[in-house]
Amino acid sequence: MSASALGARQREGVIKRLRRRAAVPGARTPHMVRLSEYHSTESAQCSVVDLGDSARVSLILTPQGRGSFREQACELLSTLQAILSRQGRSMTVTCQTVFLRHAADVAECQRIFSDHFGTAVPVTNYVLQPPCCGAAVSLEAWAIGGADVRIERFGPHGLAVSYDSMRWVYCAGVKPEAGAKGVYRQMMSTMERMGAVLAMAGSDFEHVVRTWFYLGGITEAEGGAQRYMEMNRARADFYRELRFGSHSPKSGLLPGGYPASTGIGTGGAGLVAGCLSLQTQRKDALLVHLENPQQTPAFAYHSRYSPKSPKFSRGTALVLGDYLTTWISGTASIVNSESCHPEDIEKQTEQTIENIERLISVDSFVEQGVQGTAACLEDFAKIRVYLKRLEHFAKCKAICERRFGSVPAIYAVADVCRPELLVEIEGVAFSRFKGGNS
Repeated sequence: MSASALGARQREGVIKRLRRRAAVPGARTPHMVRLSEYHSTESAQCSVVDLGDSARVSLILTPQGRGSFREQACELLSTLQAILSRQGRSMTVTCQTVFLRHAADVAECQRIFSDHFGTAVPVTNYVLQPPCCGAAVSLEAWAIGGADVRIERFGPHGLAVSYDSMRWVYCAGVKPEAGAKGVYRQMMSTMERMGAVLAMAGSDFEHVVRTWFYLGGITEAEGGAQRYMEMNRARADFYRELRFGSHSPKSGLLPGGYPASTGIGTGGAGLVAGCLSLQTQRKDALLVHLENPQQTPAFAYHSRYSPKSPKFSRGTALVLGDYLTTWISGTASIVNSESCHPEDIEKQTEQTIENIERLISVDSFVEQGVQGTAACLEDFAKIRVYLKRLEHFAKCKAICERRFGSVPAIYAVADVCRPELLVEIEGVAFSRFKGGNS
């Protein structure tokens, strides 16, 4: 039997198990709760994914005050603590991304977070992407709590969370070795170091479902090539021998495809990366790599866009029992493989959101052999909106709020991978798997 036929049979078996589970009366279906009553929605936004025995909380925090950097950072932590203390259970912040206006504030920010969290500092990406609201710092964080939740720490860059027969490993703040020169070598060094963190945590790259790469000068030239293209070349070479999902033959985490990913610009000339890996032997787990039918898969781009194409899926979805988690890669105003609506922020924002809607639609899942599930814009726990130019903030935000509704959102200034692209959006959504025919 061919590998593809075996994979199809495995997938069919998993879908049948999922369908039977979804039909069980009284089966627990996690639901999303939006919280905005604690603070102004401009300064604190929160989504709670209620998993029954445990809960996951997504927070996006921006200081209301505009005092010193320390005052703004301390306000964020005070708000974070206030929200988590009202969850009715002990919560642990597992990972976070800190958006900074000035590189000079990184060291002080690290000291403030270390003083606050002590030995329980979350794994953290510090990125030089100025918050569009004018603050010196903004924070995106994930927290979890529950009776069966187990947290393991593996140095400053790795943390594992286990619950409900699932094990997640978060890596963040991974940088290349000091002597690495050029984007290609810096990217290879970063990937090697991230692999070492995963190994320390008992995981590896073949378990990875989501990656983030923050690259300074992303559209600038280096040695005759664009820096983003050199990043793609290194990623393609590093991934050459990997088979994602190959360690879970008994579940639905089938080999094939690439992780969802974001490759985005940041201040300076450096590189910092993070990832999320998943380990489980649950029989009701199914991993699906999604592609938008109106976009050429990034890994199939013509060489004129990048001599070695970007190796990522437009989205990755995990069907687990009777619910669905969908990670959306960084998405921009691209149809087929061409950039659309140059110099028009409103049309680019609309096109980007349309691309996301199509990616998470019923048709995209049916294309992957999975019926009875999808997601919509209101299902997002949070989104990130990267804007090339600050002056586009108001127009872009108005469209996002109209289309996404009350979904927590952070807006930051960052260069996108093509010079003509003005906006990029990523996020994660939680929705329900209702079952269906395979």
